[in-house]
Amino acid sequence: MASVPFHYVDLRAFCYATEDEKRVDDALRTYLPEEFPIEREETEGYHGDRILVLSARVENADDVRHVLSQLRESADFGRIGAELDDRVTENCELFLSLDKQAAFHDEVVLGEGITFRAKVEAYPAKKATAVENVREIL
Repeated sequence: MASVPFHYVDLRAFCYATEDEKRVDDALRTYLPEEFPIEREETEGYHGDRILVLSARVENADDVRHVLSQLRESADFGRIGAELDDRVTENCELFLSLDKQAAFHDEVVLGEGITFRAKVEAYPAKKATAVENVREIL
């Protein structure tokens, strides 16, 4: 994979009051290069409960390649390719939802808990071009 078809990749997970912050951090790090910084922002839920938002933006091409190599390990990788028309927006963004519990166990599975958003390079900036660019790396 010589070129990277993404401008950046955003990964985000919520850590609810009932969850261990270290475990959610470890789950997010399943996709990130070693020692990659994770931002933390504390917010409040509807009923006043604490919610910690953990997020990382990966912009460096080598780091984006690392994230993509982690996704390639997924048993659901073929499914991602088959659903590209539904997963790429008109704004040329690829969205995936990844299983947070599986990621804690170093497994890469589509599910819920970790949001993956990648801005796809597309010239001209049209959904069809973005879908084709993502399809090429799959």
